[in-house]
Amino acid sequence: MAENGEEKLLAVARHIAKTLGHNESMADDILQIFSTFDGRFSRENLSSEGQEEDGSTVSVLERTLNSLDSQISRFVASDHPIWADPADSASFLDSIDELVNVTREWSHLASEKPVAACLSRADEMLQQAMFRLEEEFRSLMERGAESFSVNHRFHSDSEEEEEGDDGYGDNGGDVQIPVAKPLTDYDLIIDALPSATINDLHEMAKRMLGAGYGKSCSHVYSTCRREFLEENLSRLGLRKLSIEEVHKMPWHELEDEIERWIKAANVSLRILFPSERRLCDRVFFGFASAADLSFMEVCRGSTVQLLNFADAVAIGSRSPERLFKVLDVFETMRDLMGEFESVFSDQFCLVLRNEAVTIWKRLGEAVRGIFMELENLIRRDPAKAAVPGGGLHPITRYVMNYLRAACRSRETLEQVFEESNNGVPSKDSTLLTVQMSWIMELLESNLEVKSKVYKDPALCYVFLMNNGRYIVQKVKDGELGLLLGEDWIRKHNAKVRQYHSSYQRSAWNKMLGLLKVDNTAAGMNGLGKTMKEKLKQFNSQFDETCKVHSTWVVFDEQLREELRISLARLLLPAYGNFIGRFQNLGDLGKGKNADKYIKFGVEDIEARINELFKGSTGARK
Repeated sequence: MAENGEEKLLAVARHIAKTLGHNESMADDILQIFSTFDGRFSRENLSSEGQEEDGSTVSVLERTLNSLDSQISRFVASDHPIWADPADSASFLDSIDELVNVTREWSHLASEKPVAACLSRADEMLQQAMFRLEEEFRSLMERGAESFSVNHRFHSDSEEEEEGDDGYGDNGGDVQIPVAKPLTDYDLIIDALPSATINDLHEMAKRMLGAGYGKSCSHVYSTCRREFLEENLSRLGLRKLSIEEVHKMPWHELEDEIERWIKAANVSLRILFPSERRLCDRVFFGFASAADLSFMEVCRGSTVQLLNFADAVAIGSRSPERLFKVLDVFETMRDLMGEFESVFSDQFCLVLRNEAVTIWKRLGEAVRGIFMELENLIRRDPAKAAVPGGGLHPITRYVMNYLRAACRSRETLEQVFEESNNGVPSKDSTLLTVQMSWIMELLESNLEVKSKVYKDPALCYVFLMNNGRYIVQKVKDGELGLLLGEDWIRKHNAKVRQYHSSYQRSAWNKMLGLLKVDNTAAGMNGLGKTMKEKLKQFNSQFDETCKVHSTWVVFDEQLREELRISLARLLLPAYGNFIGRFQNLGDLGKGKNADKYIKFGVEDIEARINELFKGSTGARK
């Protein structure tokens, strides 16, 4: 080979002399100059007279190509994997390197037809070598991925129950790799291929990229790894669903699908994608652009699948019951934004990164839209039939329990609503507080309208008292109370007391008026007659009122007791004074005359009051 190298060197020198010299004399002068630098460049060796002409120069190249063709053809035609034998793989790569070097060394003579023909032959040989190298690259990728995927899986829930308890696999004696069973720590990177395989792939990729076959190499790589990713997403339970299929899915099924999506998104962004990034960087080490492009091609399909599902949830139904699962998706996307930024940081992944941000914001819009739909639900709720006994209305129970549950995600909701203000915090209170206050106002207005269904004003106030008390109780012992504040709670407690007073006034004040005696009445007979008539009316009204009001319901035990105590304090002294005076009126105070008119003793009045507001079974629910 050294002899061939010297022949090539002399041939190059002769070519330079002929190219620079415009005539024979000038060419001879140039050759003379060469000879002063190196004895090999003597006129005897370099002179065109008596020496081999250009044909001998081409023969050196032909002999080199013949030798390389013999070596490369043997590998190209082999039925056995070249990388099954380290010696064969090393020899094959050496042959490719030499072929590339020969082509590069002779490229400056490509304008000469004999050399151009040789270089064309060299290109064909290189192409055949690259085709076989591509096959070997694919085979090595597939064998490596297969050995990993058989033993190292991110198990679905059903598989976790069937597998062993160690949570580790065995990759042919290589380092054991932890898998998610169950997955609680995402802070790990997996080596999807053995280190020796990665080193071999790197050497192959380096030759393919160096020879101008980078696109083919990237395509083979991304195809193999993409299939691996998609298979693992499938094993995590994530199905390929169109946006239309997601929207047509029954809600209970979609809830389960969201749970699977959350798991798949976390595993993908925190383990699988970073692991693929690491693998890409190792295989294409030294070729950053090829590594970035290959990584994007590997992860794009799986990422789009994840983002499309989240987008389908975001643009789907705004029904209020969907809030909590939409919040789960929003929080998952929010918590993974750092991973999107770090894993998809290169120029090729910019579109995926931007799309993730867009869909995350769209989920925030969906949450705000759900609250708007809740407002509409409250407005549209009809004031049809009255709730039996003036009890708790279903809309009150639904809205208050809904808001309490929503406020468990208070920080997330505050973030969602501040985003609607372009992230600029409001001066006096958070936008979430404004939103909650508005919903409470809508609910109270709706209940005011519903209270008009009751023909009895007293029952109207019982209804408002019940629902008002329930609202305050639900607000004050949770996150909702922290949002609305103490002033709100005090104000609405005062409202409940006002309803209490209004009930008492509308139901009992007229009856209390019957127990008042006009001292100006003429004579004892006139007073006695008046008191008998008033007592008769009181007995009738009290009996009827107690019968009716005992069917009404006050659901809160403390409020019910407060009402009974206030009524007892109102009626018992007045009634005791009335019947005491009545009994002391002349003949009415002696014997059985007074008893004919006194239907209830003071203890009877108290006992009847204590039977009020128990309600029927239906009214108490």
